[in-house]
Amino acid sequence: MHRRHPEIDPQLLSETDEQQQLRAVLRDFYTEASGPEDVRKHLATPRGYDEALWARLAGEIGVHGLAIPEEYGGSGFSFAELAVALEESGRALYCAPLLPTAVLATHTLLYSGDPKLGERYLPRIADGTLTATVAGFDADEPGVIAEQTGSGWVLRGQADFVLDGAGAALILVCARTPGGTRLFACEPTPDTCRRTPRRVLDETRRQALVEFRGATATAVGVAEGTGSIVAATLDVGRAALAAEQVGGSGHALDDTVEFAARRHQFGRPIGSFQAVKHRLADVLVSLEAARSASAYASACVAVAPPELPVAASAAAVVCSETFRLATAEYVQLHGGIGFTWEHPAHLYVRRARSSEVLFGTADRHRARLADLIGLAARSVA
Repeated sequence: MHRRHPEIDPQLLSETDEQQQLRAVLRDFYTEASGPEDVRKHLATPRGYDEALWARLAGEIGVHGLAIPEEYGGSGFSFAELAVALEESGRALYCAPLLPTAVLATHTLLYSGDPKLGERYLPRIADGTLTATVAGFDADEPGVIAEQTGSGWVLRGQADFVLDGAGAALILVCARTPGGTRLFACEPTPDTCRRTPRRVLDETRRQALVEFRGATATAVGVAEGTGSIVAATLDVGRAALAAEQVGGSGHALDDTVEFAARRHQFGRPIGSFQAVKHRLADVLVSLEAARSASAYASACVAVAPPELPVAASAAAVVCSETFRLATAEYVQLHGGIGFTWEHPAHLYVRRARSSEVLFGTADRHRARLADLIGLAARSVA
């Protein structure tokens, strides 16, 4: 049965002055440089995002290195600060590969405890000159095989729906070896790694099929503990995604409330109608629950890792359902304009639907929660 870690200090669940300042800076930054029209424009480019804006985000604000220790070129803050940045990026529907680079790849390297590869890659992630992702972390995939040759390790096999798989300069791969699974770092080249972009619902989060054909790789850390590193990284990814979903839900609610205040029917704002008030109130209540779940998951990443699996899955369920509800009302309460391609609502709907299955469906997380807290065992008994 799951045993609770000692309670987290409630002060860690509320924003510090520094975090509030970071939020304000990022909101102004995204409002100025990454509005809906900017997102649409950059989706048509080869990389799918504004690379100059990516560099500014890293250089001027230091977002990429928020959770990276100072010894590796980062700011040395905690995941809580990174979660603020992720929430604001979700609110603006920022389309650059922040999740795979600053969250998944970064935490895989940190959790591996490999100082050599940390020194090689983390400073470049922090300064925005390296994009990275992970592959083979889903146990349901056919998997990648690592073979040891006279000159080192090579990778064969494939991983599908890899986040930013077609463009990332570094891929951290969980591969099978004769001695079990192990992590590898691969800098893909066209001759040994074929990368095919997938057509996905959410074009703001690109994914690809990555086929390794004898790609040179470097072992990351030691073989022991690979499963724990992968599991912990995925839970950090869920906490990060929950923060994004809270941001997207917040935008959907705020924009809908603003529209309801200025749109008139029968001589009065539609927001004054009781039926509309009730629907908006339902979104607000759900959003507050999502904020709490997300904040707790982020705090667990920073200070209470033993509690993270429960917190991450709980946040995945609550925040996914909130984002789905908020975006549905975003479309419907805007009336006819909300159903058009010209309105940004459909971009948020696509992000909501794709995010709710990214690290496992809500049903899968409910089953995991039941197992973690002992409900499954008790129901069988």
